[in-house]
Amino acid sequence: METKKEFFLECYKLGIIKFGRFTLKSGIESPFYVDLRPLASDPKILKLLANYLLDMLPLDNFDLICGVPYAALPMATAMSLESYLPLIIKRKEAKQYGTKKILEGIYKPGQNCLLVEDVITSGASLLETIPEIENEGITVSDIVVVLDRQQGGREMLEKKGFRVHSLFTISDVCKILKDEGHLTDDEVERINDFLAGNVVKFEEEKRISYEEKLEICDHSVAQKLLEIAIEKRSNLIVSADVTSTQELLALAEKVGPHIVALKTHMDILMDFDPDKTILPLKDLATKYNFLLMEDRKFADIGNTQELQFAYGIYKISNWADFVTAQVIAGYESLDCFRNVGVVAILGMSSKGTLTNSDYREAATKIALSHPNVFGGVSQNKTPNELLLFTPGINLAEAGDDKGQQYNTPEHAFEQLETDFIIVGRGIYKSPDAEKAALSYKIAGWNAYEASF
Repeated sequence: METKKEFFLECYKLGIIKFGRFTLKSGIESPFYVDLRPLASDPKILKLLANYLLDMLPLDNFDLICGVPYAALPMATAMSLESYLPLIIKRKEAKQYGTKKILEGIYKPGQNCLLVEDVITSGASLLETIPEIENEGITVSDIVVVLDRQQGGREMLEKKGFRVHSLFTISDVCKILKDEGHLTDDEVERINDFLAGNVVKFEEEKRISYEEKLEICDHSVAQKLLEIAIEKRSNLIVSADVTSTQELLALAEKVGPHIVALKTHMDILMDFDPDKTILPLKDLATKYNFLLMEDRKFADIGNTQELQFAYGIYKISNWADFVTAQVIAGYESLDCFRNVGVVAILGMSSKGTLTNSDYREAATKIALSHPNVFGGVSQNKTPNELLLFTPGINLAEAGDDKGQQYNTPEHAFEQLETDFIIVGRGIYKSPDAEKAALSYKIAGWNAYEASF
């Protein structure tokens, strides 16, 4: 294999970098312009490039490879062919027909994916791509790029915990071209001055603490939930997916000291009784200071939801502190939930969910504007005005055989900036539910504190 210098000079002949005065997409005038797309038109160079990139990497660490659309797609394809790592394709946007998938290919939750990019400047395109891959249960730990423009993107990504491998930097390129007589000393100095004055600054939104959110949340249920979290040093909600009153009350007794809320599904109880189920459950909630969250996921027109909420055998309006509801029926469908709080379903943790980015955006707008809504259930970040509830938390597993995908508390707080974690089977199926609840309480609180 030829040297990296010789290889770059071959690439340079294809016109991948130009010098002069160029207005970038950002509006900034740059003394150079990089376009690596011509590399895909030379099979020999593309193959050499793939091998150079692969040689920098610990290939045993990866199960998949994915290129950031569009320039990096042929590079990722060539790397896949050379390494035999399976290729997955991330779309710019989800298909509007058929499967409506944003990620194409064969993969499974828990796999680690190598991300390929052509040029890194700010890292913005990577930050858009990574969450959409991770939403499928796939881990991204390493990013490989052909050229680092040295304008802050690499540093920002590394700060977020990603390992970034670059074949060339713009400094490397300038030295090679100066040595070969393609750039003068003055041109190199102009480029260096540009780089020094145009490092991308990231004003990262500061995470808001429970105390700070308490100041801006005006819904009484949100305030109570935050007060409990601060008092108990807990952000844990236990999902009580049990089928008998005895199991429900026994679980509440065990986990009550460690939780901020108990998430119930009263319609799965085989022996529901208002007096024998609800009254003792409310007593336990008072005793241990936690709220009752009925996870009914209402999803109908307003009139029907009102009947489901206030009538029938469950009479949810009489005892629930807050409920979950879809927003698919629109703003007015949420009007019926008076005297309780609403957590809107903005996204789901199951594989193949249809709650894509367009849906999440529309649902979030409704959630932010409706006075009954104080939070959202999602696997993605939400605006600070909403409390974020993240389901699918498990310390031990990556997923199950029914499409559920799990996240760790660390991922939920660091990457999603969640406020509350929801744990089900990791606790209620544990041989010692009380011990498990304490473990999740500690892990959740530690992850919350470490996320600042």
